[in-house]
Amino acid sequence: MSLPKKYIGYIGTYTKGDSKGIYSFTLDAEKGELQEVKAAAELENPTYVTISKDNKFLYSVAKNGENGGIASYTINSANGDLKAVNQHFTMGASPCHVSINKDNSMAVTANYHRGTIESYAVNSENGTIFSAVSVKEHTGSGPNAERQEKPHAHYSGFTPDEKFVAAIDLGIDKLITYKVAGHSLHEANSFTFTPGSGPRHLVFHPNGKFAYVMTELSSEVIGLEYDQENGTFSELQYISAIPDDFTKNNQGSAIHISSDGRYIYAANRGHDSIALFHVNQDNGKLSFVEHTSTEGAWPRDFVLDPSEEFLVASNQETSNIVLFKRDRESGKLTLLQSNVSVPFPVCVKFLK
Repeated sequence: MSLPKKYIGYIGTYTKGDSKGIYSFTLDAEKGELQEVKAAAELENPTYVTISKDNKFLYSVAKNGENGGIASYTINSANGDLKAVNQHFTMGASPCHVSINKDNSMAVTANYHRGTIESYAVNSENGTIFSAVSVKEHTGSGPNAERQEKPHAHYSGFTPDEKFVAAIDLGIDKLITYKVAGHSLHEANSFTFTPGSGPRHLVFHPNGKFAYVMTELSSEVIGLEYDQENGTFSELQYISAIPDDFTKNNQGSAIHISSDGRYIYAANRGHDSIALFHVNQDNGKLSFVEHTSTEGAWPRDFVLDPSEEFLVASNQETSNIVLFKRDRESGKLTLLQSNVSVPFPVCVKFLK
């Protein structure tokens, strides 16, 4: 008799209220249940975390008083425990996003408040983070006086071939591509979105030819075609992530794609939903399928589990995480569990 399959996940939080920092949990796939939520690492405002491809290390953005930076941990894959490796902080606000490349040798961060993209060398054997190699400061502004008064870098991640880093800046409505040279970044190209759209996060299609951006200010998903040779992007489509008749405040948040490239999921804070889109595999364009309530307020992030038979969403303002069953054929979600308490959850990730 085989043992029930369990997956280990992590949650980055805002450390206000009762939050201690990074939390771990397990998903019992046989029972369809989230279990064993516990504090895994005490850290100030670890709002975004990422896990190395080999599941050995977890990297987190972090705050330390008036300083901001990133922290590194080793992962005990048997029980999810985290052990601190090192931290690297500099004066000023903390980053809001961190990514690691496939061989665990380079990390990149996006800093919303500073408007910068930074690259770090990492020891691939033990996860140690070294001083920033490149610090790229964006310039400009956008038409939204309140949110786009200056650059606000919100995402930085490696392109599928890792020759470039794609950086999204909400404040200046731009996607800037940086060429990777060693651990350094060199600006290569940029793509400008509709003014005032406020792009936030990006995900690549598994075929490497398409990419999709979730906007925070206009609540849209933007389809892009990606040229792998020179790191340029071109527009395919703009499609709304909220109903036409929804007039209250909404801010788009996370965007993720199924590993077969057939479905895009995008979260709405305000409408408090996850929008589902079907992807045309030939031209990359999206068609809307349905909205699913996140059973809480302000869904900051969500994640598909390793089997992609489940989806876990995090509601920041109601301090709960929610489990959905996912139909792999239709992409649709069915609520399983919504009463799992985690203080001010933001980012959710699984060990693969």
